[in-house]
Amino acid sequence: MTAAPKFPLSKSASPTDLRGTNVYRVAVVGAASLKGKEVAEILRERNFPAVDVRLLDDEESLGRLEAVGNEMSFIQSVRSEQFEKVDFAFFASDERSTRNNWKAARDLGDTIVDLSFALENEAGASVRSPWIERQTGQPVAPELQPGPVVVAHPAATVLALLALRIEKASATAGKIERMIATVFEPASENGQKGMDELHEQTVNLLSFQELPKNVFEIQVAFNMVARYGERSNLSLQAVSDRIQKHYRQIAHGATEPALQVLHAPVFHGHGFSVYFEMGKPVVLGDFSAVLAGEHIVVSAGPDELPTSVSAAGQGDILVSLASDANHKNGVWLWATTDNLRVAALTAVECAETLTASRPRGQIQ
Repeated sequence: MTAAPKFPLSKSASPTDLRGTNVYRVAVVGAASLKGKEVAEILRERNFPAVDVRLLDDEESLGRLEAVGNEMSFIQSVRSEQFEKVDFAFFASDERSTRNNWKAARDLGDTIVDLSFALENEAGASVRSPWIERQTGQPVAPELQPGPVVVAHPAATVLALLALRIEKASATAGKIERMIATVFEPASENGQKGMDELHEQTVNLLSFQELPKNVFEIQVAFNMVARYGERSNLSLQAVSDRIQKHYRQIAHGATEPALQVLHAPVFHGHGFSVYFEMGKPVVLGDFSAVLAGEHIVVSAGPDELPTSVSAAGQGDILVSLASDANHKNGVWLWATTDNLRVAALTAVECAETLTASRPRGQIQ
């Protein structure tokens, strides 16, 4: 098993400075979850102009202390009154929690940013990735009363950005004829329970004890799987379907990949093995040049190949390239990202773009 520990988070790219305009009140629902903690950290790092950040979660987390910037804050219960005079409500818990609480926030005038994917089929909801919007040059126009914003699956954002950048190499390598991607899913995509079960399975295997299988319903420690157990509530096929769906919604006609999702025995970090077949022979230097840029770092040599560990805490996609030995028009990409950080960055950047729809905030 390759376990990627969560390293101290690095600084993100400098955001648009909103501090001189307005200040806002923010609620983070699921503040004790992996995504919720990451959202709170990104809000601080990007200097999001929040005068108040309310940390909300279920009964198990009540009273827990969490850091918000340089201050400590107690986690409070999710109640309707907690959404009063709130501008942005980030839903970072599970789908059930989001469905139970988002309408209360909406009815009180909050702008909804959903990291749980629970609202992707709601009327008026939009799936967004500001990274891709900047790449395509198609930013979303501000709305006075925007519907729920669903954060695009982090794997969809990564694959779309890679494909859109590779399309820029068409002048020398021709168009993309084929794109094939394998996504390696970490345990943290299934929250703290997924992390705990991978940890417990690892410990129990080494001590020759029975394996807990409450989450995955299959052995995931020291094992790579293409599907979970039949009685598991999780589905890798559902993950694949969501990635494909979100890819189409954000990539605006970019080449669609043939996609497979596997569960890898790692705690944090997506891995991507992506094959591009081009219309002409591939020159790796040209590919490196078009790939490198905002959010993508191309390795300079074999000593800097991306790993789950090197991606931990980073806000970039780490990429290495290799020619296909049997196809001169083919190129392989190996990429790694911090899945939680990409999701949280996307969520906070969505909120930043939505500040135009809340020019006065609701601070009284």
